[in-house]
Amino acid sequence: MVQDCGATIAKYLLCVFNFVFFVVGASVLAVGIWLAADKNSFIQITKLSTLPLTDDAKNVIKEFSEPSVIEQAAYVLIAAGAFIFIISFLGYCGAIKESRVLLTTYGIFLIIILCLQITAIVLAVVYKHEADEHTRGILKTSVSQYYGSNTHRNAVTLSWDLIMSQMECCGVNNYTDFRDAALFLEGNREEGINRQVPASCCILEPNTPVGIYRPADDRCEVNPTTSNSYLYKGCFNKFTNYVQENLNIVIGTVVGIAAVQLLAIIFAFCVCRAVGTERDFSYKY
Repeated sequence: MVQDCGATIAKYLLCVFNFVFFVVGASVLAVGIWLAADKNSFIQITKLSTLPLTDDAKNVIKEFSEPSVIEQAAYVLIAAGAFIFIISFLGYCGAIKESRVLLTTYGIFLIIILCLQITAIVLAVVYKHEADEHTRGILKTSVSQYYGSNTHRNAVTLSWDLIMSQMECCGVNNYTDFRDAALFLEGNREEGINRQVPASCCILEPNTPVGIYRPADDRCEVNPTTSNSYLYKGCFNKFTNYVQENLNIVIGTVVGIAAVQLLAIIFAFCVCRAVGTERDFSYKY
């Protein structure tokens, strides 16, 4: 058992820190597996028919309970949960069992993650224009291939609707992005409506709940103008402007995350060193 005071503090900090993430990761992973294995039971539970919900609340729940949305969300939750679970498991078990192998593996994983983050930030700064164009391309592809209408709801559609309604923007560059959205156009043909923009691009009625898209002007979707929609305000430019305006907060957040990761790495190798020193001492005597 580690006797050094500093190493002991590092050990228990690692235990507490990783136990929290271990529980979070396990919970996220369990929910993801449940959704992937039995989405029907989740849909039944989220109907919440016995609760006195408003019509708007029921509509929001219905949208997020669509089978396609649940299936896509399940894979994201499984990937995120498994990643958090594995890393935190190595850190927690390594610290509590004083295992040099697990702690070294944990530290190496964190070093790799930290290096990847630093590399991504440096490349994004050095090749800002190329990074912006590549990101635009990925976002435009998500709209053109996966954004659907009322009859084609999926996780991508819901995500874009939330982003556009909350940020008061329309598409990646502007409303013309929806001219190439295959599922959106297919939905128009099926419904017999020539929508130019989705409802989330419109100026919504005041006090509209999140997840409900009720345009203040009924003609907005078919005939969008600068007075009833955000058709020329692209979400990408609006997001980059928001980041620049809050650059201090962004930098502070990045530095804070990096500092926590660095401390975890230092603590892991500190405990490793203490365990190794004590074992060498015990072997000698």
